[in-house]
Amino acid sequence: MSADQLTGSDESFLCHLDEHHRLHPQAAAALQRLQLSASKAGFDLQPVSCFRSFERQLAIWNQKAGGQRPVLDSSGNPLRRDELDDWAWVQAILRWSALPGASRHHWGSDLDVYDAAAVPADYAVQLTPDEVNVGGPFAALHEWLDARIAEGSSEGFFRPYAFDSGGVAPERWHLSYAPIAAECERQLTIDCLLARIRGCETFALREVVEEHCEEIFERFVKPAQAAITQDAFL
Repeated sequence: MSADQLTGSDESFLCHLDEHHRLHPQAAAALQRLQLSASKAGFDLQPVSCFRSFERQLAIWNQKAGGQRPVLDSSGNPLRRDELDDWAWVQAILRWSALPGASRHHWGSDLDVYDAAAVPADYAVQLTPDEVNVGGPFAALHEWLDARIAEGSSEGFFRPYAFDSGGVAPERWHLSYAPIAAECERQLTIDCLLARIRGCETFALREVVEEHCEEIFERFVKPAQAAITQDAFL
């Protein structure tokens, strides 16, 4: 992929799933196969969010940086901006939101999913641990996905944020298509990311991000790479 595609500035390679969602064509085909298997098991596996551009991720980032959107701690409780310095605030944002330019959603390989059959049509999906863990409306779907991933029959999808490694919080709803994501992970470098960030004058807390970019890359970007196993490609 080009640098613009890796960092969410080029959308020309995507295909439409529906009116609202786009993915890399290979990921879209694999998702359709996974949806068919899910349907046979009694689930209606649907995307909540797929491709997300740099500009869309930047809008989310800037709103959190400025306090217009809530920033949560690891337990999901709102944090106060006036109680944290800039670097602590950046780390708190990164716990639940990707850095613009480094989001896996830029690649068309990643998506957030839910079970539309488990909730009313007007249900507003929150993408919270309570929804996907035991007792939540989407727990059964994710138990089914766990089994598929473990046995290598998940059509190439895996969970990049299955475990807490001290960076991004676990996101059970987040799936990644390994054949595309692995190559994007290999190509995305700190230099590529910094070039995109430095070219954006409206990037909130940019100086703090640039100062700590190496640590951000090691803690919040690279750990997901370790989640890819050979089984994810089956």
